[in-house]
Amino acid sequence: MTGTPTLLEALTAWTVVLDGGMSNQLESAGHDLGDELWSARLLADRPEAITEAHLAYFEAGADVAITASYQATYEGFAHRGIDRARTTELLALSVGSAREAARRARAGGATRPLWVAASVGPYGAMLADGSEYRGRYGLTVDELERFHRPRVETLAAAGPDVLALETVPDADEAEALLRAVRGAGVPAWLSYTVDGDRTRAGQPLEEAFGLAADADEVIAVGVNCCAPGDARTAIETAARVTGKPVVAYPNSGESWDATARSWTGRTTFTPDQVRTWHAAGARLIGGCCRVGPEAIAGIAQVLAGAREARGR
Repeated sequence: MTGTPTLLEALTAWTVVLDGGMSNQLESAGHDLGDELWSARLLADRPEAITEAHLAYFEAGADVAITASYQATYEGFAHRGIDRARTTELLALSVGSAREAARRARAGGATRPLWVAASVGPYGAMLADGSEYRGRYGLTVDELERFHRPRVETLAAAGPDVLALETVPDADEAEALLRAVRGAGVPAWLSYTVDGDRTRAGQPLEEAFGLAADADEVIAVGVNCCAPGDARTAIETAARVTGKPVVAYPNSGESWDATARSWTGRTTFTPDQVRTWHAAGARLIGGCCRVGPEAIAGIAQVLAGAREARGR
């Protein structure tokens, strides 16, 4: 490989470190996210805060920044009186903010490749009622595709390295997303949120992962925003069913209370689990909700040790 490798090229050579949760990093910096738009609100109100959050993860050792577009949709911004033209600008800004953070990280001395993944959250994220952890919205695959396609096309046009089709609770929605990215000109990864050996909507993981097995646009398949303890089985299943690199970025292990809009329970995420996930086949590893820069630094350290052990 010459120059900066593509993310897919990198996955043939080493394991890539993803970032952690955007919302917890913004909250730790003092920003109020008590809004239906969640962190996406700051794209309109405080874009510099988004860039700073990305930079914190790059400085911690992340190789990939996932944009703040998870809950950014044309419909969601319209509810706040933001028109389509401005929404298009804000979606593009989500990619631009991550690119700016990468530029600053390089200016600060980072020499490794840095990539940007444009987040495409599920339909339930727009509803802001916790239904992204249930799926089964009562919409057809065609209706879900029509919802996702405009945002996918806008984000792809902004030039990310990859589209992150993430926190997908339902195989029907995965099918719609796979249709939406076909022909977009940007590779994608598909990651489900799971409960045990099933999607949140109850479909077997073999069936759910199998949808992406022959999708040329998809360079990795896996899980995110699930309990850390559910990751290993999902990783093994994704690797076996698809033969593709596996992406894994669980949350902290706490549970989201959509009514109270707060997290409950205790953290069970530890960087030591990364060794198990890596051995099971994960090649893009990071954290999701409530996993901050300190944990990402721990993941980077573990994976650096794994590379040294293999002589890479």
